[in-house]
Amino acid sequence: MKPKKIALLIMGMYCGSVWALEPFVVKDIRVEGIQRTEAGTVFSYLPVKVGDTMDDEKVSQAVKALFATGFFQDVRLEAEGETLVISVQERPAVSQIDFVGLKEFDKDKLMEGLKQGGLAEGRIFDRSMLDKAEQELKRQYFSHGKYAVSVKATVTPLERNRVAIRFDVDEGDVAKIQQINIVGNAAFSEKELRKQFALSTPGWMSWWSKDDQYSKEKLAGDLESLRSYYLNRGYLEFTIDSTQVSISPDKKGIYITINITEGAKYTVSDVKLAGEMLLPEEELRKLITIRPGDVFSREKLTESSKSIGDRLGNEGYAFANVNAVPELDKEKHQAAFTFFIDPGRRVYVRRISVTGNTKTRDEVIRREMRQMEGGWYSNEKIKRSRERVDRLGYFKEVNVETPAVAGTTDQVDVNVNVEELPTGNIMMGAGFSSSEGILLSGSVSQNNWLGTGKSLSTQFSNGRINKIYSVSYTDPYWTVDGVSRGFDVYKRKTDATSLSALAGYNSDSVGGGVRFGVPINEYDTINFGLAYDSTEITLGSNAAQRYIDFVNTFGERNSTLRGDLGWARDSRDSATYVTKGTLQRAYGEMGLPGGNLKYYKLTYQHQWYRPLTDTFTLMLNGEVGIGNGYGDTKDLPFFKNFYAGGVTSVRGYDTASLGPKDADGYALGGNKRIVANAEVLFPFPGLKNDKSVRMSLFADAGAVYYKGDSGGGIRYSTGLGVSWISPFGPLKFSFASPMNAKDDDKLQRFQFQMGSTF
Repeated sequence: MKPKKIALLIMGMYCGSVWALEPFVVKDIRVEGIQRTEAGTVFSYLPVKVGDTMDDEKVSQAVKALFATGFFQDVRLEAEGETLVISVQERPAVSQIDFVGLKEFDKDKLMEGLKQGGLAEGRIFDRSMLDKAEQELKRQYFSHGKYAVSVKATVTPLERNRVAIRFDVDEGDVAKIQQINIVGNAAFSEKELRKQFALSTPGWMSWWSKDDQYSKEKLAGDLESLRSYYLNRGYLEFTIDSTQVSISPDKKGIYITINITEGAKYTVSDVKLAGEMLLPEEELRKLITIRPGDVFSREKLTESSKSIGDRLGNEGYAFANVNAVPELDKEKHQAAFTFFIDPGRRVYVRRISVTGNTKTRDEVIRREMRQMEGGWYSNEKIKRSRERVDRLGYFKEVNVETPAVAGTTDQVDVNVNVEELPTGNIMMGAGFSSSEGILLSGSVSQNNWLGTGKSLSTQFSNGRINKIYSVSYTDPYWTVDGVSRGFDVYKRKTDATSLSALAGYNSDSVGGGVRFGVPINEYDTINFGLAYDSTEITLGSNAAQRYIDFVNTFGERNSTLRGDLGWARDSRDSATYVTKGTLQRAYGEMGLPGGNLKYYKLTYQHQWYRPLTDTFTLMLNGEVGIGNGYGDTKDLPFFKNFYAGGVTSVRGYDTASLGPKDADGYALGGNKRIVANAEVLFPFPGLKNDKSVRMSLFADAGAVYYKGDSGGGIRYSTGLGVSWISPFGPLKFSFASPMNAKDDDKLQRFQFQMGSTF
């Protein structure tokens, strides 16, 4: 029996003996013993009022009511004539709560958690609440793998009926997983099965990933991964029989044993469709990826059901139900599946609501929505709407829900909830080159100016070769149908004499222009613009004859009226951690009549991503460029030449060092360029679930041509790269080994780019 119930029983028995008197009418009520509690509070809970007749039943009710408030640890009722005297002893109040030895958790967060559990400074002290808090604190440490933790709560009485509470914590060491055993496997090795687990025994990166710390939630996820691994490989009857987790006597080691039964491997004998299909059966069959004769795969079965449901969802059937019902032949180890289709009722979207945007205007989000209010529900349009809002770059999280409208069977709402990111930032980039030294660059930008979605930015770069200062402004919705307009103003100085790979010259350019972007569809955009550029050339002492001839023909200062035209198609699944999709870009730049330089430059880039496995991705990239002069400009202006070599093209070779060279070995650039890259991207060892870090094995190739001269042909390199989206900004490292370097090539095996966000 609980202590409170015992106290009530005792008080009831006591009151019964005291009030073995004749009942009386209460003429007055007096409360004694209160210190913090107001007398009015006691009266508000008391089921007795002046004028009531006091008897044994009223006494019992009064005692129970006052104890039930939790304010008092003792209550007595007495009579002085016709006055009811209530004597109470208040429970102590919590004056302070302290933690000693706390390192793993933030004190303020723990205090907030205790407050939600009913234990806080200023509140009435309750021993049961303290016991619960002590156990909950231990549980929190257990969730962090510290099973040797010791938590002891001490209550110290203070004056004025108060208490101080102190939690003495001995955190102990984190318990590490010492062994994971899988019993019952025959088709796959234990080593292969353990690769499916997020939990692991200690490794050289465990200090970062903490994958050697046991978690009940992580183990549950790992067991489901193990189940999926078998079910996706034909083992339809696979079961996990039991799981044992034991702790060593010193509470520093965790041992996990998993007992499984694999069962037989099944193949698919037949696939059928049934129910109300609404769409042609042939069209629906194309969505089914599992075929007769295939090894059974739960993943393919689930994907097929989802694809059919999504296809019906695009027609407005938001609640379509597609179930694959199996028929097992256990003797032949075969399974036939029938997809039963119930489309339900066709529904439309009643309302689209946007929440979480404290700065960004609703219209900035709504104009990205492809699902319209009042239109038939479309799963594809809702998915695309979420992708477009996410790609704005203004939000940390974008969640879209489609709840049914209460009281209807044919309406849903679309609720878009966003979590905003800071969009005003200062970007600082740093790099190092053996030829250029330390390079600094940066920008001050506001990508969501006043919550309108417009961007305003300034950029600078103070490298020894390039000094760039620019201001840009872009309105992505200059028109309501998504035509963008932007302006650019820049000043650029190039000191090629400071780069040992190039024949020396200096250029000083000032210019500005306007540009437009016209969306053709969801993935394609046409860009065009017009700009004016004025460039002054100063030749160095080691200038190539080609440069001297150009200056003698056109003079030191030249103007260009430049027209730009481009096309881009981006179907990648992410802007940072890409696993599939393509990126294509074609760009043309032309010196138009109106300036004294007439030329053209055409470039094309194609990136292709395909997953090789769950963790490995293949990336292929190809770039080509060609340029020349026309009219009275017989050649491509040399300061518009193509270059190759460096971290953005052929790694392992110094920046802009490939291609034709003059007699002194300086790179001249050219009017043609070709670059190819192949990379196998994979998670950083020990951090397979961390998408901020990625490694790659790469092979690069590239060359620059000028009138048939390639400077010795295509150069190749291979190496290892690392990219990390760190809290301090993006970091990229590469170590490359040139494969066919010539004697006059300038090499740079280690290269990196660094950036910081403030």
